[in-house]
Amino acid sequence: MRPQCDCCGEHINRLNQQVSVMRKEIKNLRQMLESAVRAHRKHLDSVQAAVSKIGLCEVVEEQTPSLPSPQAAFEQGNIQTVPIGYISSCFSVKNGTPRQPTICGPSRAELQIRQSVFNNPDHALVGLEQYSHVWIIFLFHKNGHLSYKAKVKPPRLNGQRVGVYSTRSPHRPNALGLTLARLDKIEGDTIHLSDIDMIDGTPVLDIKPYIPEYDSANTRMSADAKPDESDMDIVVSMNEERNAMNVHKDSDSEAEGIGVEYKAGNLPSEHTFENESSLTNPSVKSQFSLPKHLHNVLEEVKAYVSLDEICQLGSDAKKVSDSPEAKPSESVDHPCFGEENYTTIAGWIRQPPVASLDVRFTAHAERQLAEFLPTHLPGPSESERPRFKFLQSSEEAAAAIRGVLSADPRSVYRRTRCRDRLFFFTLDTADITCWFGQGFAEVVQVRPVQRHIASV
Repeated sequence: MRPQCDCCGEHINRLNQQVSVMRKEIKNLRQMLESAVRAHRKHLDSVQAAVSKIGLCEVVEEQTPSLPSPQAAFEQGNIQTVPIGYISSCFSVKNGTPRQPTICGPSRAELQIRQSVFNNPDHALVGLEQYSHVWIIFLFHKNGHLSYKAKVKPPRLNGQRVGVYSTRSPHRPNALGLTLARLDKIEGDTIHLSDIDMIDGTPVLDIKPYIPEYDSANTRMSADAKPDESDMDIVVSMNEERNAMNVHKDSDSEAEGIGVEYKAGNLPSEHTFENESSLTNPSVKSQFSLPKHLHNVLEEVKAYVSLDEICQLGSDAKKVSDSPEAKPSESVDHPCFGEENYTTIAGWIRQPPVASLDVRFTAHAERQLAEFLPTHLPGPSESERPRFKFLQSSEEAAAAIRGVLSADPRSVYRRTRCRDRLFFFTLDTADITCWFGQGFAEVVQVRPVQRHIASV
């Protein structure tokens, strides 16, 4: 590659300067536009105030209603949301879509960031590839008439009513959804996800990385309860030195330096003992004894190192604290972490009244499913065999079908009152037909979506 000549360098510098000037001009134009909008609103407010004095306020309000500023509307909670993208999912309809992302692991989806939100959508995803999971905040856009009640009937409770805010029901005053999805890969402005429970076309409002240290309560508590090794070493060292100094209280010139270091707040590790048997050694006794005027300093150290601190810092430090010289401090209160600090959930989440179903396939359904080609397999697009768009194999599709049906996707009404036991749902490019028996679900037919539509 030839080195850049002076002429080309000057030309590039000139272009960079022009771009910089253009950006500054655009910024100035935006500021002027915002100032003009504020001045216009202020002028309208003054006109309305003047008209209201002559009794024509109602007429003016009908003709020119006042519009709150974006900042005022934001402070009042009136937020205008803009989807950053729409989900392209293997679930095309609500029927059969998992209620939770963990139900169907092989479920896959794609999310492309809209260019209307960012001029360079791929820039907004830089660094996100370092995470394995992401939070997806979305809208339940298929809620029908957007009806909601204070109490709902979760399908897993088989008809029992609970408060809407104790459930993940999509029928809520604000139809916001939250799901934890696995991040498979990022290609440009597109995110590839799995372990999802969103249907095709779902509007996405935001993406946030999943961080266990922040988002998992159990992880957070275990991190808080786990002592720092350096703190444990310091406390153990302080106790051993304190015990040694309490045993040897005669004055010695070499031990005077130790007391000075303690008084200054330093904890010299070179004076710690490897075990308590060294306290009975006469040579150690003469070397590490302290003058009497430093006894008050040791009492302050004893007050600082309390039994409660040592109990929290591990069993090794606890053994040291059992010495008769150690006295618990009443002035320092430290939290204790026990079983009562672990997270709890509603009992019906782990043990719902509705049991999981056994899923099986008929021989005919297995043959039909084996006809589908995976999405990554090379081959002519005009092949007569159907092809998946998201699923990577027939085995993965079978696992996804088992995950959906084992959780019994039927509503409480269909489960308890409908005589028709047939159930239909769509997975990727396949239409699934099954029926439910006592404690099981059986897949009887797997047909391509296109052929099914053509035959109807």
